[in-house]
Formats: sequence, C-alpha cells, structure tokens
Amino acid sequence: MAPAKKAKKNVESMNSRLKLVMKSGKAILGYKSGVKGLRTGKSKMVLIASNCPPLRKSEVEYLAMLAKIQVHHYSGDNTELGTACGKLFNCSVVSILDGGDSDILSSKE
Repeated sequence: MAPAKKAKKNVESMNSRLKLVMKSGKAILGYKSGVKGLRTGKSKMVLIASNCPPLRKSEVEYLAMLAKIQVHHYSGDNTELGTACGKLFNCSVVSILDGGDSDILSSKE
C-alpha cells in the first residue's frame, strides 16, 4: 500500500510543479514545436506522456540525448498531461523553456 501512495504523491508533486511552470515560466505544448525547441537548443526539459507512440517517443528521446536535455516520462496519459498543464486538450509532449518559480528543472524524480 505504501508504494502506491508514494507514486501518487510523486504524480501530484509533478502536477503542481507543472502548474507553476505554466503560470510563471515558459513551456511549449505539442510534438512539432517541442522537437523544434529541442533542435534549436531552447528546451531545458521534456515531458513525454505514457501513451505517446513509440516512434515519436524514441525520436524525442534521441534529440534530447543529443542536446543533453533532461527527459521525464510522465506517468499519466496525454489527456492527463494536458490537464496538468491547465489546457482542455490532449498533449503528448511538453517542452519546458524556462522553469520560472518552479523547481522542476532541478528535480530528479
């Protein structure tokens, strides 16, 4: 019972950090613009939803590895990721340009 509670707490802390980034920092939602941010080197961190297609996921991971950018595999699906960003649509990739007041870039969860 304890591991499930800890996993839920990690998801909630990531959601709160993501909400703070959307409010005070800068983030790009979507695959195309996220890849563009990775290629130009503007991104600091990338979040990938759990149900992102494997080919797309591997491409984003590869570009992030080349750019030496941190990748976080979000435990929820693309609907939950979009909701965590405060949007009413699905989003499989979120690229964070500026963390703002959040400590999301320094976290290693």
